[in-house]
Amino acid sequence: MVIHFESPFFSFSAIGLILVSTITLLMSSDWKWSIGALLAQYLGAFLLVGISWPVQMALVKLIAGWFSVIILAMVSYAIFGNKKEADVTPGRQVGSPSIPPTTSISGVLFHLLATVMIALVVISVIPEIMEQFPNIRLEQMLGAFIMISLGMLHLGLTAYPLRVIFGLLTVLAGFEIVYAAVELSTLVAGLLSGVNLGLAILGAYLVSIPTMGRSE
Repeated sequence: MVIHFESPFFSFSAIGLILVSTITLLMSSDWKWSIGALLAQYLGAFLLVGISWPVQMALVKLIAGWFSVIILAMVSYAIFGNKKEADVTPGRQVGSPSIPPTTSISGVLFHLLATVMIALVVISVIPEIMEQFPNIRLEQMLGAFIMISLGMLHLGLTAYPLRVIFGLLTVLAGFEIVYAAVELSTLVAGLLSGVNLGLAILGAYLVSIPTMGRSE
């Protein structure tokens, strides 16, 4: 039995979930909030992919995404879980996942302003893009562009390995939503799932490098 998420309730719930989780991922300086936001982000992407793909196949994306998040959560807890805030500072080479600008009012305002500007750009270009891809529903295009644009903004604002991986995973998830709307391929779905897991493993390795050989 083939099941799709065709109800508008699922579509707009997914967009709201993606918007809140992506902004949280961009703004939060706490790794636990970031991990939770990434989990919610994959759930929203799963609902949008399920519009075009059978739910059984879309579950592959959700499971691979959550496994990737679990990998990042495990290494983050191992490195940052038992440290006090003073021990995890951007100035120390311990792979801190925090983004320094968000700790100040000016940093928060900058992130909000950049998010608003990107939102305006997305709203302005979506109608033209929809004409080129008539098979993609508006909810899918909107959710995908939110993830891709804010993921690119994330990549442009940080050089911390864990945050870079967050940004890459966000951009890739947005691309997968668009791809799912134009093509149904089990092989590519499996390959993209492998890319997600590979990025998570790479991120875990890069974050743990500064702690290797370091005595407590």
